[in-house]
Amino acid sequence: MDLFLYPKSPFSDSFAESGSARSETLSIASTPSIVGTPNLEVREPPKPQKLRFLDVQSDSSDSLSPFNDHNATFRPPGAARPPGTPLHSMFPPEDEPTEMKRLRWGTTRRAAGRPKGGVHRSRTLKQLFNRDSPSKKSSSSHAHGAKSSNNSSDSESAIDDSLNIIDDYGDDPAAAKDPKDRKSEERTLAFNRTLPQNLLDPETGLPAQAYPRNKIRTAKYTPLSFFPKNVWGQFSTDIANGYFLFVIILGVFPLFGVPSPVLAAVPLIFIVCVTALKDSIEDSQRTATDMEVNNQSTHILTQVRETALGFIYKNQNVCDENVSLWRQFKKWNTRRLFQFLGFMKRITSKKSEAVKLKSEASKKATTQDRKSFDSVAEFNRYSMVSIATHKTHKKPNSRVSCALSKTLAFSKKTWKEVRVGDIVRIQNNEEVPADVMILASSDEDNCCFVETKNLDGETNLKVKQAVKLTAESDLKRADDYMGIDFQIESEGPHPNLYLYQGAVLYDDDGVLGKEPVTINNMMLRGCFLRNTKWITGIVVFTGSDTKIMLNSGLSPTKKSRLSRELNYYVLLNFIILFIICFLSGLISGLIYRNQDTSREEFEFGTIAGTPAKNGLVNFIVAVILYQSLVPISLYITIEIIKLIQAYFIHCDVGLYYDKLDLPCNPKTWSISDDLGQVEYIFSDKTGTLTQNLMEFRKCTINGISYGRAYTEALAGLRRRQGVDVETESRIERGLIALDRVEMLSSLRSISSNIYDDDLTFVSKEFVFDLAGKSGDIQKHAAEEFMLALSLCHSILLEDDPKNPGKTLLKAQSPDEAALVGTARSLGFNFCDKTKRGYVVRIQGQKREYQVLNTLEFNSTRKRMSAIIKLPSDNDADEPRVVLYCKGADSIIYSRLLTTENDPQMLNETSQHLEGFATEGLRTLCIARRELTWAEYEEFNARHLEAAASLTDREAKMEEVADSIERELVLIGGTAIEDRLQDGVPESISTLAQAGIKLWVLTGDKVETAINIGFSCNLLGNDMELLVLKTDLLSEDRKTHSIDSGDSDVEIIDKLITGYLMRYFQMTGSIEELEEAMKDHSAPSEGFGVVIDGDALKLALADPEIQRKFLLLCKQCKAVLCCRVSPAQKAAVVKMVKDTLDVMTLAIGDGSNDVAMIQTADIGVGIAGEEGRQAAMSSDYAVGQFRFLTRLLLTHGRWSYKRFSEMIPCFFYKNINYTFSQFWFSFFCGFDGTYMFNVTYLMLYHVVFTSLPVITLGVFDQDVNAAVSMVTPQLYRSGILRSEFTESKFWIYLMDGIFQSLVSFFFPYLVYAKTFQTHNGWGSDHRFAIGILVATISCLSSNLYVLFHQYRWDWVSFLLVSVSILIIFLWTIIWTSGLWSSEFYDTGRIMFSLGTFWACFAIAVCVCLLPLFVHDVIQRLFYPTDSDLIRECVKRGDYKKYPDNYDPTDPLRAVVDDKVTEDLQASPDTSGTMASEAELTKRHSTILQRGQTKSIYHDNMSIIDTYNLAPTATAMTDEVYELKELKSNNLEKQKSHIRVSLETSDVTTAIGLRRSMDTPRPL
Repeated sequence: MDLFLYPKSPFSDSFAESGSARSETLSIASTPSIVGTPNLEVREPPKPQKLRFLDVQSDSSDSLSPFNDHNATFRPPGAARPPGTPLHSMFPPEDEPTEMKRLRWGTTRRAAGRPKGGVHRSRTLKQLFNRDSPSKKSSSSHAHGAKSSNNSSDSESAIDDSLNIIDDYGDDPAAAKDPKDRKSEERTLAFNRTLPQNLLDPETGLPAQAYPRNKIRTAKYTPLSFFPKNVWGQFSTDIANGYFLFVIILGVFPLFGVPSPVLAAVPLIFIVCVTALKDSIEDSQRTATDMEVNNQSTHILTQVRETALGFIYKNQNVCDENVSLWRQFKKWNTRRLFQFLGFMKRITSKKSEAVKLKSEASKKATTQDRKSFDSVAEFNRYSMVSIATHKTHKKPNSRVSCALSKTLAFSKKTWKEVRVGDIVRIQNNEEVPADVMILASSDEDNCCFVETKNLDGETNLKVKQAVKLTAESDLKRADDYMGIDFQIESEGPHPNLYLYQGAVLYDDDGVLGKEPVTINNMMLRGCFLRNTKWITGIVVFTGSDTKIMLNSGLSPTKKSRLSRELNYYVLLNFIILFIICFLSGLISGLIYRNQDTSREEFEFGTIAGTPAKNGLVNFIVAVILYQSLVPISLYITIEIIKLIQAYFIHCDVGLYYDKLDLPCNPKTWSISDDLGQVEYIFSDKTGTLTQNLMEFRKCTINGISYGRAYTEALAGLRRRQGVDVETESRIERGLIALDRVEMLSSLRSISSNIYDDDLTFVSKEFVFDLAGKSGDIQKHAAEEFMLALSLCHSILLEDDPKNPGKTLLKAQSPDEAALVGTARSLGFNFCDKTKRGYVVRIQGQKREYQVLNTLEFNSTRKRMSAIIKLPSDNDADEPRVVLYCKGADSIIYSRLLTTENDPQMLNETSQHLEGFATEGLRTLCIARRELTWAEYEEFNARHLEAAASLTDREAKMEEVADSIERELVLIGGTAIEDRLQDGVPESISTLAQAGIKLWVLTGDKVETAINIGFSCNLLGNDMELLVLKTDLLSEDRKTHSIDSGDSDVEIIDKLITGYLMRYFQMTGSIEELEEAMKDHSAPSEGFGVVIDGDALKLALADPEIQRKFLLLCKQCKAVLCCRVSPAQKAAVVKMVKDTLDVMTLAIGDGSNDVAMIQTADIGVGIAGEEGRQAAMSSDYAVGQFRFLTRLLLTHGRWSYKRFSEMIPCFFYKNINYTFSQFWFSFFCGFDGTYMFNVTYLMLYHVVFTSLPVITLGVFDQDVNAAVSMVTPQLYRSGILRSEFTESKFWIYLMDGIFQSLVSFFFPYLVYAKTFQTHNGWGSDHRFAIGILVATISCLSSNLYVLFHQYRWDWVSFLLVSVSILIIFLWTIIWTSGLWSSEFYDTGRIMFSLGTFWACFAIAVCVCLLPLFVHDVIQRLFYPTDSDLIRECVKRGDYKKYPDNYDPTDPLRAVVDDKVTEDLQASPDTSGTMASEAELTKRHSTILQRGQTKSIYHDNMSIIDTYNLAPTATAMTDEVYELKELKSNNLEKQKSHIRVSLETSDVTTAIGLRRSMDTPRPL
């Protein structure tokens, strides 16, 4: 092996081991570790330099400094202190202490939202050492004479920009047509100065422009609009309501003989009122949430006293007089209501006296040390900036009042009181109430951290800056605003989250100054202020003009698909009704033409006078008589059923999230049946699929891999190999638990640590190496690696209220908290922050490190650095500086100094990182660079110059930082797991088996989305990813016949067309789309689409490209849309919903998902941890993503099947009853005579036949919940819509007509020749026969519904029996009194006749005979999937599943699934079979013996992502004996990523690795 010397840097990397042992002949630098390393004998070593240490304390308990000399080691307790310079001697007191500088700048973005500069993904080892690649641009030298080597001097802008596939939102060419885009409506705001005359009303002198209030409303109704809007919605959408209203109006006229028009209107009024009540309850939840949001508190600058100088502060941008009388009335009532409620609370509360005393005491309390920003009634708070140390404002009148006699103060008000032009103060962890331009920050550099998760779904904190104008002012107190004035020229409101253009005009010593304002100076509504004490800003946009509201749509009124289709079947009933009414009128008119009839003897003329007019009148009479054919009770029955179903969903324990005490909350009751027809799910990623909980799992240090973990991605990959993952994971995690116990025991033997229980990183080998088991080289490498993690960060510490003595890490990103937390758990405890730097307790010994600068992370740089000052050995020498840098592996590898890095170590580290990525872990690299003091001073001078620049300040600061973060030496890499929510992989797999397609729409970057895609089983290792982007490499352009002059639209068109033709032999024609709409089969398993925001914008803009894009996506199993805006999410959902005519569901957790949730047929919000906006705007609010599986496969499928039976049964029973009356009309001349008593007509639908139908719609289940979950294929009937079809409607209709014939003609034929009773009365009266007809019709209808019900239990039989008995009881009761008139005593007479009961029994049997025959034939010869599964349940195939079994529940009961049975049945290589008991016994034996050999070795490259050789994942001998894995028969599988997603885009993304066919360079 070649020998490598590192003469330049005494801090260069000295590790060149491979595996657990390195070659002893390798030359190693002798530089001591920063945490103390012994001197090593090396070949021609440079003279070591001694470093002194810093003591935090001066007593004997102080620890050694990390800057000790090369012979120093950690001092055990009681040992003598080694020589060194005390901290007070090394750093004597200064007049003004030197503070650590945080050098932060916002992400510089283009107008489209794409970060400026070369934001590139990965430069792999091959790209690092092969610099002559034709695809790479020529290198450029560093600015300002910075050092560079010939191999590392490439600036980041020299990297091929074609690798950048991430994008946000571009400027849509059609954006001007968007009514929400009012960018041209510019506005001018003034502070402490008057508005220009052209913006004032010439008559009143008040502002001419009116701005919307900051009060928002997501509810559909207001108290004023509820009644007209709701009633109009009911009559405009339900055609039956309009019909019944028409019939009621006809009944008002006496001509048509309706006895009581008012009584006839009661059913319609009742239905309208019940529906309105339901809608009001639904909308009240949104109203309550709106009130909660609008009444959140914030602080607004107000004037609290007058000054002798006559200063008056007033917001000149709005007019307070433009308040309507209605608003004034509402505000007056609101104030009185709250005053009354407060008064009642005070007089009824037991603590009222104590509260009163406390309030009085707080008013008297005063303090001299108050917060920098004064607030009204907040005098007992600590000061942000002490008065004594406060700097003098540059303006002479900035201190016109002292703290006790202030003029301005920040008053506590509500969000809805915020107005354009107000100055607001926002404190740490508070939400921003409006779009605000930042004026000042509590931090020295006038920057702040912002979390934009509610807007774009990203959890990483972003840096925002105050405008430069006020950065030179000292705005630390409210009164400081008296001394400044400025004017803002702003663009109008528009929905682009990444674009803002404005300018601040100010007076700079008589010269007009103008400073541009960008999105980096804005905090948008919905963001949260993090890790910053406070900021102040001026409000630019409020309410509906804010960007978050412009990206959200109005709450739509949703109706289920069955409810919409119901109008079609109601229309068919209208047609039937028209036919029978027309026949009635026609035949009646013809009959009136006959002469010499008995009518002429008994009637004196006719009502209308002529046969034609009589026919018309009888037509209208028939419309009233047969109105039950279109039953109004159907709608109220559906509403009742849906209400009960919503209640059952809310009460389902399987949907209860105990962590947040949160059940499923149905907010829209009317779409429960749509849950059973969902074909496409559109999901957000961050907070929906993931927990936003990062856990440190693995790392690689000096070429050696540490850490054991069994991640979700690894489990998914093994599952695809055919492995019994449940058994394997149970074994592996048990062994990991043993390793953790041994690791903690060894760690505690080094030093005690209160944070070691929080450790998620498991590797006993790391602790052994930390103790020196593998030699001093690896020991010092591990120490420096952990020290770098504990120093290179921007974390703030807060006391843990739940655990006194512990602190909480408040990080810019969850990844950073995981890194520092792991270092803390391993004994490198970052415990305090001082003005000089950080205090780190290393294995119990406290040390202070002076941090000169922190170059913060942002999405452009993708790295951060900490510059540490090291004292020299000789006081006369200059101090030395070490720069620690952590960042994406692509960024770090591109900045390595090849002459100082061991190629073998780089190669092994790269392999480890790729292995980590295979397991679904997010990787970072850690590197360092040693600087001389002169180099640092030169850098610092250039950085101060860039920071003071007024033009392109961010770009200049990035350029300076880029020049210092070069010539790095790699230390190692980390691997963090972005934890999925519980059960996400199982849920996605189960939904896929049900035939549901999942698309991920996220604002996050591509590699992160792909990472999660593999982790949650959405992507497969053998899947080809078809990437759509506009930046292509030359070979891809050649492959797809793309010319250099092609526009972006043409590029996307050619890519989509090429993919369609190459892989699916399609052209994207309209005919193919029509065929695709009919195809609901599962897409191809081998393909997935990845598209970014820019490409998606182009694909959606052109109708032809959109059609091709949709066809391409429909052919692929997975679709990932990355870096998309909320509006684009909604556009994708609308495209699929409207074009393919499928049921869509959108699920998300943040405000950026609201538009998507409201556009989809069903919107589901993740409530609780990630905010309330999505849950507030959703139709169903759940606690976790996994609950969606049960919601769809159980409640959704049940609801769809219930309504698919209930609705046809309802039409059937109406046909049965109505046509029985119609057949009677043939015997009464179609004159509108009633065969039934009028009470029968009123009670038939409401009482006699309502309960069985409601029972069917509420309680019916073909299989129980557990079987529904483990047999998701049953759900496909809903996707195919095979349960409720038009043919089914006509079959039930014909069955109803047949039964009506039986119901009428059987009694008619029996009593055609009447039988006299014992008293001589005849029994052929129409009411008498009507009793028998009605009872036959009711009983057959109720039994017909019961026979269509799958679940027969005591509830069903009880309710059906009650319905049957009611008609007999009512007949007896009603006919027993004289109030029944001519119907008197008819019931007793008919029920005493034997012929009645004989005819009744025979007619009912004949009515049900066709149904019985059909069901027998169908279930014996043409069984459905449900029939087959029911047979399996009856046979006992599902007995092993408990009733509450949920395959997505991590705490589910263990069952012997089919995979285990198959593995037991298959012989292993030795010809023996292992039972489950034997497997468990062997597993227990291994655990008892303490053998902790893993399925995957601790220090091996885990799995080659796309070369799945079985030996690469072979179990060790002891574990392999447990079960012969099927993966031995798997062949190597390779994944092909289309369009330039090379390894450069990879190591942080699972599965994006270069084929191993290409030899790796050394």
